[in-house]
Amino acid sequence: MQDPSKDSPARHLALQGASNFRDLGGYATSDGRTTRWRHIFRSNHLGQLTAADVEIIRALGVRSAFDFRGLEERTSGACVVDGITVHSLPIEPTVVASLRTELARGTLTGPVALELMRESYRNYVRHNTHRFRMLFGHLLEDRAPLVIHCTAGKDRTGFASALILHALGVPDDVIAEDYLLTNQHYKRDASSVSDLPADVVDAIGSVNASYLAAAFDAVSNDYGDVEAYLRDGLKLGAAERTALQERYLQA
Repeated sequence: MQDPSKDSPARHLALQGASNFRDLGGYATSDGRTTRWRHIFRSNHLGQLTAADVEIIRALGVRSAFDFRGLEERTSGACVVDGITVHSLPIEPTVVASLRTELARGTLTGPVALELMRESYRNYVRHNTHRFRMLFGHLLEDRAPLVIHCTAGKDRTGFASALILHALGVPDDVIAEDYLLTNQHYKRDASSVSDLPADVVDAIGSVNASYLAAAFDAVSNDYGDVEAYLRDGLKLGAAERTALQERYLQA
């Protein structure tokens, strides 16, 4: 992992009312450039921020939020920061409902939960590519600083962040390590799944390298490779890639 130097901004901002609020800056790309600090952030939802948190986010200059939460999820935690324009890119959650189905059948185990998580990531590619395409359209139009989030800020947001870093030319191993940083900074809310077995809660309350790999396996199966997915699925041609890199990379 490319740790920021003592002169670089903190990657993780420890907010009281948000979890896993991180900066995607400071990563070297394959061509020797670096992702810009303080341009793209990722987080869980912004509905429980404290007054102190709001001041931090205002000081960062965040103007736009891209929210992958489903329609019902959004009603329970609207962004509390005045002045941020929220763009809804809803990807309806499926994992908890699938877990409940397996629980009712008596077939819910840790390995089953792991596979349900992997399947949800495959479905990001199979059924929700248009949402990620919309995100990149906004990234090419909206001025940073901006934040990308869902409810927990780890799965839908994690895949979106991986796609952004891929499009900017960050190597695969660095993308994978950034993705797994969630396990250091995500604060679980186990209240809604307190009746589930501990290994099931672990599977859905963390990220796993196999989850992200499942998404990219679906990319390979449906598009051939990541570059083809960026071009054909997300509609990032050469001009769009260049524009994205000019905006979010520095020498």
